[in-house]
Amino acid sequence: MVLERDYDFWLLDLDGTLVDVEWSYTRDVFDRVGDRVGREFTDREADILWSGLTGSRDRQLEEWGVDPVEFWEAFHDEEDPMVRAEQTYLHEDAAFVADLEVPVGLVTHCQEFLAEPVLDHLGIGDWFDARLCCTEETGWKPDPGPVQSVMADLGVGHNGHRGVLAGDGACDVGAAWNAGLDAIHVERVGHERRGQCVLGDYRVQSFAELY
Repeated sequence: MVLERDYDFWLLDLDGTLVDVEWSYTRDVFDRVGDRVGREFTDREADILWSGLTGSRDRQLEEWGVDPVEFWEAFHDEEDPMVRAEQTYLHEDAAFVADLEVPVGLVTHCQEFLAEPVLDHLGIGDWFDARLCCTEETGWKPDPGPVQSVMADLGVGHNGHRGVLAGDGACDVGAAWNAGLDAIHVERVGHERRGQCVLGDYRVQSFAELY
């Protein structure tokens, strides 16, 4: 069992951890991206890429013979921030974050032009005392750089504070451990759909299991 008092600060991932998007939106985006890159994506392939089920999305694209640069250019062009925000829902068990009385940070791979409308639409932007949307410049989880940056913004870096990072992907667990934090893996999709088990200091299907 994890209690708030066990940690001096909390860091969280966004997509797949606190929020998710309706499948119809995901399917539509991949249809349009497929038209642009000249390759159809099956439901399974779209699921793998959207949820990062096999780890590095760029590596997965390369294994499928798809140029990652071309794919992401098309993907970001086809995403409509307002439509995505409207199709995004908050997991009920994530509501506990609003009640945390310690510093809380957000570290997400979701790009800022997409993340900000989602936070605004769901009214959860004020849950976080600091947030970072990863870029090539900041690095990507499991690189500890983005995590350490948010820790610095929260004033909890390199000073003995004990923290935890919660996320739905192996990259979140890796980023936590690489930054010297405990890791909570929230398995939203299930082991069978993911095709593997992700280890963490805590492994749950819902945040409700932590309390």
